[in-house]
Amino acid sequence: LVPGLGTRAVDRIGDDYPILIAPGNPDLRVNVTTEEIVRYAPRQMDVINLEKRSFETINIKELILNNKGNIPGLENIVSILQGDKISKPGYLTEYENEQFVTTFEGLRNDTDFVKTIKLIMEQLQENLKTPVDIEFASDGENLYLLQCRPQSSTKNSIASPIPQNVPENKIIFSANKYVSNGRVSDITHLVYVEPNSYNNLSSRSEMLEIGRAISKLNKVLPRRKFILMGPGRWGSRGNIKLGVRVTYSDINNTAVLIEIAKKKGSYQPELSFGTHFFQDLVEASIRYLPLYPDDPGVKFNESFLKLADNSLEDFAPEFAHLEDTIKVIDLAKSFNGSHIKVLMNAELDQAIAYLRSSNQEDENETEIDELFQFNSDDHWQWRLEIASLIAEKIDPERFGVKDFYVFGSTKNATAGPASDLNLLIHVNDNQQKQNKLLIWLDGWDHCLNEMNYIRTGYHTNGILDVHLITDKDIEKQSYFAQKINAVNDPAKKIPVK
Repeated sequence: LVPGLGTRAVDRIGDDYPILIAPGNPDLRVNVTTEEIVRYAPRQMDVINLEKRSFETINIKELILNNKGNIPGLENIVSILQGDKISKPGYLTEYENEQFVTTFEGLRNDTDFVKTIKLIMEQLQENLKTPVDIEFASDGENLYLLQCRPQSSTKNSIASPIPQNVPENKIIFSANKYVSNGRVSDITHLVYVEPNSYNNLSSRSEMLEIGRAISKLNKVLPRRKFILMGPGRWGSRGNIKLGVRVTYSDINNTAVLIEIAKKKGSYQPELSFGTHFFQDLVEASIRYLPLYPDDPGVKFNESFLKLADNSLEDFAPEFAHLEDTIKVIDLAKSFNGSHIKVLMNAELDQAIAYLRSSNQEDENETEIDELFQFNSDDHWQWRLEIASLIAEKIDPERFGVKDFYVFGSTKNATAGPASDLNLLIHVNDNQQKQNKLLIWLDGWDHCLNEMNYIRTGYHTNGILDVHLITDKDIEKQSYFAQKINAVNDPAKKIPVK
């Protein structure tokens, strides 16, 4: 037996659930109640059988009982369940007479293990100038660093604005729970394992065949151009009723991996949240998304998924008999070259996937992306265009406007989806005209606020941040007047008509 507890080992140590510990906040718990701790405790572990020279997955309880509890450091791995309380094992605990639970509480609370890991990661980050991902092993006394690399990070992990006016018939699904950041465009195919049909399969062999079919589709569909949707937990290894049994190599070409928690009566499946392949998904920039079709406010276009033509036989003819359970939707073939776009925003806890037409004339519709598509760095451009439009429409004579400037995050090209548009307007000293100007700009602000929400999904209390200055302010060099012709970070002048 070679004990190990690295980032990848954590993914494998439980039957279906990993133990998660945040080194910077070790007291932060995913599972709090006794019922949750027991329910989600790991029950299996991976070991190396030195006699057979092979990897094996064994039951933790059997391992402990077969060794009569004589395992070094066992008190740091398991806890004792007594009624509705969980306690630390005693020196004379007889494990065969106790109900124990794998918690690693002793490791967390009674050793310097977590502090050591935190210190190592901080030192590595300081010297490598980047957050790191490490793998390690421990024999209970010594810690061995096996691998260190920079944490994966891509532009696709930035929060995407969520458009609010996508036509209902174009939405494939939406989500409002446990959403991460991401953006995936130009999806050409969608693979859908129908939850009810999968649950109704009568034998384990039929369920395993679904996994083999998914593996084949993973090899033949365009890489990173398809979405993979299925019930429960992708990669379930124990009870495969809980989800399709696959390995990472069976799903590694998908662009988005989706787990569906569709209720059956009062029962709602529990999802894995991608933990079976978590590190691999992160490194490959494969987006993960949980869907709860029965939750209020969630859109799940089941009609689209059920009524679209099934191209399973075109891509995997040997699995054509599974067409009632697996559907392959070829968007180009079935929807005149349309494709799917997926937008995810963790701050809003919202995600949406919608059908995008590639033939505007045939669809007779306004191209959604031309109105609402924004990259992570172009919110400032929209605001700058708005500022230019306001300056163009403003009536200098009516409002007493002399000059018009923009400053702040819009001028510096750092504005985000909820940023203000900072305006500096040089006006004459006519209070009546100033009041008319502010009323006119207030109308713009209400309109822009709604436009920004439709484009991005962000609620704000207003977009325009307007500051009026007069000749007296410029003469006195008041705070905002100083921004005109300043040496550092000057305001940008925009011509008025």
